[in-house]
Amino acid sequence: MTAAESEPGSNASGPSGPSGPSGPPGTRPPVVRTAGGTVRGGREAGVAVFRGIPYAEPPVGALRFAAPQPARAWSGVREALAFGPPPPQGGHFGMDALARDAVGDNWLTVNVWSPDPGPGAALPVLVWIQGGAYVIGMSGLPEYDGGRLARHGVVVVTFNYRVGLEGFGQFEGAPANRGLLDQVAALTWVRDNIRAFGGDPGRVTVFGQSAGGGSVAALLAMKCASGLFRRAVAQSAQGTYFAPELAADIAGACAAELGLRPTAADLSDTDPRLLAAAGDAVSATMSRWAPRWGPPAHRTIPVAPVVDGDVLTRTPWQALAGGAARDIELLVGHTRDEQRLFTAIDGLLGEVDEEQAASALDVFAPGPDGARRYRDAFPTAGPDELYELVHSDWLFRMPTLRLAEAHSAAGGRAHVYELTWSAPGMGGALGACHGLDVPLVLGNLDRGQPALLIGDAPSPEAADLSGLMRSAWTSFAADGEPGWPAYDTGRRLVQLFDARPAVAAYPEERSRGIWESHAFPALPLIG
Repeated sequence: MTAAESEPGSNASGPSGPSGPSGPPGTRPPVVRTAGGTVRGGREAGVAVFRGIPYAEPPVGALRFAAPQPARAWSGVREALAFGPPPPQGGHFGMDALARDAVGDNWLTVNVWSPDPGPGAALPVLVWIQGGAYVIGMSGLPEYDGGRLARHGVVVVTFNYRVGLEGFGQFEGAPANRGLLDQVAALTWVRDNIRAFGGDPGRVTVFGQSAGGGSVAALLAMKCASGLFRRAVAQSAQGTYFAPELAADIAGACAAELGLRPTAADLSDTDPRLLAAAGDAVSATMSRWAPRWGPPAHRTIPVAPVVDGDVLTRTPWQALAGGAARDIELLVGHTRDEQRLFTAIDGLLGEVDEEQAASALDVFAPGPDGARRYRDAFPTAGPDELYELVHSDWLFRMPTLRLAEAHSAAGGRAHVYELTWSAPGMGGALGACHGLDVPLVLGNLDRGQPALLIGDAPSPEAADLSGLMRSAWTSFAADGEPGWPAYDTGRRLVQLFDARPAVAAYPEERSRGIWESHAFPALPLIG
């Protein structure tokens, strides 16, 4: 019995064969032969779609907490019509329930949208890495549908990777950064198979947002990812990378919730859902760990990529400054009001007091005089604005900009943008908040959670801006030119995406100056 035949829900078929059902060309289900076997997809709005193709073996049983292993081949034709089950999730936004209701443990699958499946098309390829603070994330969410982007003449790939403690817990006896290793395995699958779907393996662009943007930054620094992509896009890159001691200490607290030690041997038989729940339990009380864990405890960040000396030997900024990935063309950017969404979720929009602002400045502003420098640079800012600025800068804005600056200084080419268009949702109160770029870049303005930012009926202005951003991303994937000049430390020109787009000097110069000498080290264990 083949792997595909024995796996529940794999829908491997025999009698119809690779040709599939008969019908006029263009209406027949698309069939593609991959290195692992033949898959049959569907067609949606003129685009061939393949879902749930395994790129690695299910990381369960003997493979729990192991580096990803290549998926076994199958015989016959595998139906590729449904997304694979998501990996275990944290409880944020009900994602744990979505994962719990899924059938099967084949968490590591890819999905492909192609306007022209076939080995001769040689189209640019965009590989999406979703965010979710490294604790949630699944490729089957409607906001990540790749169809609209693919209609710009590119092949779009999305995939699942292990998140939370399954993917990033620092456990004795397990490799660090398993979630990042999953991403490398998915990119390896793309390199080996994408030509059959109409893609050019020499023109692969990896792009991601938030933790996905942080993953893109990590991939730029990882030797095992070298050669797997030609271009990279980091959108609102999450700037947290842990020292091994911090990661191990947090993992120990999570394992202790289950009465276990933080070792692969102790945890390998634990129900993944219980382990995810243990991570949630620690997250709910992270503030009490602040004297030991520092800023991640204040922001409830229990996992992040670990600078372990093996999978990830340096932070992305260290690696890029040293010339790593100099030949990779880079596109990076952030939204203007990154923090606003989180402030709203916390119920603090318009409610931040002076004590909360002062505490945020003390915790997150760089250096011993960082708080004073913020107050000097923004003399008219009230508590709400100061709170928002320092949170936005620490977690997303300045780490993202520094990628471009480090890359450019080392001789690489980088383009920078800032999304300054205010989301119409919630009466415009969210501004240009974190996550607003996702529906605009992927073109899914009317579906999924990010559509709440756009409003019930997307306006012509939103549609036009989305079209502009999709064109920029796909042009960059095709030839490295998004449509505006490369960034340099003289003029600092960036693209501003707004109702009236413009190229201008980087608008967050005061924040840039405050963070100019900050090294963005791996976050340490304090005591």
